[in-house]
Amino acid sequence: MKLLTTAALVALIAAPAVAEGWKDDYQVVKFGILSGENEKDRLQRNEPLRAFLEKKLGVKVEIFTAGNYDGVIQAIAADQIEVARFGSSSYAAVYTATDGGVVPTLTAQKKDGNTGYHSIVVSRCDSGIKSLADAKGKVHAFADPDSTSGYAVPYFNMKERLGFVPEEHFAATPFSGSHEAGVQGVVNGTFDTASTWQNNDANGIPQRMEAKGMIESGVVCKIWESPEITSGPWTFRKNLPADMIEDITAAIEQFPSADEAGWKLYSSFDPEDSNPTTGFARVDHERYQWIVDMRQWMKRQRRAGS
Repeated sequence: MKLLTTAALVALIAAPAVAEGWKDDYQVVKFGILSGENEKDRLQRNEPLRAFLEKKLGVKVEIFTAGNYDGVIQAIAADQIEVARFGSSSYAAVYTATDGGVVPTLTAQKKDGNTGYHSIVVSRCDSGIKSLADAKGKVHAFADPDSTSGYAVPYFNMKERLGFVPEEHFAATPFSGSHEAGVQGVVNGTFDTASTWQNNDANGIPQRMEAKGMIESGVVCKIWESPEITSGPWTFRKNLPADMIEDITAAIEQFPSADEAGWKLYSSFDPEDSNPTTGFARVDHERYQWIVDMRQWMKRQRRAGS
């Protein structure tokens, strides 16, 4: 009887530790965010989500930032962070870099159920450049080599669908380093055109910059728009416990309804936008395989010197 009682006590004492599951091994969870906007604004915009996840999960949650997309890609590939929100192309990059060692779970969803956005090219409205044809011989800025909308999609469309080689069509094709830097460069006259993104004509990088007072309204105009791109996913390391991936995924899903004010800041809510981002939808890798294929195509083009 005494032996049974002792065993029962041991089991009772051990029970709470067992119940914690993955949290015993991951008392700090780090999620990465890309350099689509300046660091101060992206940290401020993601803080409500960080605080919500920390409270909901019962573990410390930290935000990881880097100076470029590759910094976040390398961090998750090196097991330095657990999860990151990637664009479609940067997801394809990390999927390739890890030999498929990551798993996507969620992407942003609009009020109408849409889960995509568009790459666009902008120029100053007073530049006289109204199309990509008009931009021949001008300086075009791509955002980042791992950006979906800022490089992969516009480059692919220019070469494969519009029939010109960007390096030959434009006088120069530098990388601006971020979407905001590209648009700002157009405003300042450093670049004639720049690739960036928007959800619709009321919400995107140029519109956000106008709302934040970074550029004046009506200075930049869209001169080209891509077909729809599936929004990038929240992406986890595949070597994490399955219940950890599900718990964090479920918590992120709950964020929009659990913290309305925080969600509005995180999603850059615009009351005049008739189709705002309202939450998340589940996704899997197959949704992004075409992006992986497109990146491989681009690598082959570079190796061929074309």
